[in-house]
Amino acid sequence: MSDSPDVELPRGVALAWGIASSPQRGPKREMSVEKIVDAAVAIADAEGLGAVSMAAVAARLGFTPMSLYRYVTAKDDLLLLMQEQATGLPPEEVREVDGWREKLQVLYGAQMHRYLEHPWLLEVPITGAPATPNSAAWIDAGLVALDGTPLTHDERMAVSLLVAGHARWAGMVTVGYARTQGAAGVDESQFAAREDALFRDLITADAYPALRAAIDAGVFLGDSDPFAFGLARSLDGVAAYLAGAEEGRRDAPIAWPRDDNADIAGDKRFRDARKAVHAAEKALRDARRLERVAAREAKSRLG
Repeated sequence: MSDSPDVELPRGVALAWGIASSPQRGPKREMSVEKIVDAAVAIADAEGLGAVSMAAVAARLGFTPMSLYRYVTAKDDLLLLMQEQATGLPPEEVREVDGWREKLQVLYGAQMHRYLEHPWLLEVPITGAPATPNSAAWIDAGLVALDGTPLTHDERMAVSLLVAGHARWAGMVTVGYARTQGAAGVDESQFAAREDALFRDLITADAYPALRAAIDAGVFLGDSDPFAFGLARSLDGVAAYLAGAEEGRRDAPIAWPRDDNADIAGDKRFRDARKAVHAAEKALRDARRLERVAAREAKSRLG
């Protein structure tokens, strides 16, 4: 750990690194940060993140909520520690495969597995990169996978974030499907057929021509994994960029997006104008919805 005196760690981060001071009073052997986090994760796995509260965790452990606060002083700290535990460490398999692409694909699959194992991870608010040991280990594993390539450190970080983003997006949809499947008691083919039927009923060629063509082509009934396809094509792009970098060709760094109106966001006339734009956009969406309904009803009467 750094000896820098300039950084005051939040208690949750300090707890994750094991450098927070222990409470001087309270139940000793019967209570610990580890036991509190174990209980909170068990509740979240069984009932969802919304069921986790200091009171619920205390009740599971047989203590009062106040006794927990001696160890974990805020629910946000508890969420951070839950995320840290459920995230775990990157798989050892990533060390056993050769090639940067193969290593990143292993990390992608392992991250997906974490979301399926602990779906509530997707509900934890993202406020930045968690500065915790396990989260750091995943970032490090992505960077190690790209070690030896001509990519700069910034570019390696960008590729690592790309893979993590693919895993999170795929996890969101896969977990949503798993929840629907469990609730409805249907298998994958039944779910796909029901989803296809729903879209066929709602999506018209007049309003959404490209989407309707995809539905008619059976896009919801296919066996291909769109997320694995997207990751593969993204990594194709990385491979092409690597080839160029090896020959001395690389793109200039891309800056973060900037809101050109940030400096006037507090101006009342500007805020009122922006609200008027949002209201007009909503009115247009509502009008188009009514138009689609009227068109469907007219075709039904005339058909």
